[in-house]
Amino acid sequence: MSTLPVLAITALVTAGAMLTLWLISLAVRNASIVDVFWGLGFVLIAAVSGVVGAGYIGRKLLLCAMVALWGCRLAGYLLWRNWGAGEDYRYAAMRKQYGARFWWVSLVIVFALQGVLMWIVSLPVQVAQTSPLPGHLTWLDGVGALLWLIGISFESVGDWQLARFKADTANRGKVMNQGLWRYTRHPNYFGDAVVWWAHFLVALATPFGIWTIVGPTLMTFFLMRVSGVALLERKLVKTRPEYADYTRRTNAFFPWLPRR
Repeated sequence: MSTLPVLAITALVTAGAMLTLWLISLAVRNASIVDVFWGLGFVLIAAVSGVVGAGYIGRKLLLCAMVALWGCRLAGYLLWRNWGAGEDYRYAAMRKQYGARFWWVSLVIVFALQGVLMWIVSLPVQVAQTSPLPGHLTWLDGVGALLWLIGISFESVGDWQLARFKADTANRGKVMNQGLWRYTRHPNYFGDAVVWWAHFLVALATPFGIWTIVGPTLMTFFLMRVSGVALLERKLVKTRPEYADYTRRTNAFFPWLPRR
């Protein structure tokens, strides 16, 4: 199946999945389930486009494996981290702000918006799986796989280091500035962005891959300016007295040696 029909099918599948998830969130009164589904949604899109797309089988298997490992790891980590914690403070604040209107506001602002973002960000994965040319793996596929390995390593190790830090009661109220966190204030977000630029490199091996640059660009923008670094740091500056000093010494996103 060619690109446009595949994009139409994945759009419908994504819409159906997010609508179903929204209905479940109303039943359990917890919109936080959308966070756990975020990674799995990309896995679903990759699997659907892989099945119906007419792309080269080797590239489809590569991309599906990359997305599945990334998405399942992220979903598993968030499920473990948030288990029993109740609704995330962001959604709880929205629920309080909108009151009786929250049921339909959450559909638009939370579930529909994330579904649209998910579909756009995954364009490199979708488009690359619809192109039968080139009918072999190229050096761009190899570089993309290597970059993906760097990105998921950064993300996974960063999450693991932070989890260990938080598990120690002696660190309660302190700022994590060890391991990868010594070189970037958000190694998990940086690794996440690298993973999606890696998918773009694989897509770049195909004739129309260049147009999918909107995907990793949008993901990086949101991680740096909207829902990632910017949102989290507004909270940390208020709750961690040492965080201001940490920001002066450590890069926000791109890893680099700490400043004096």
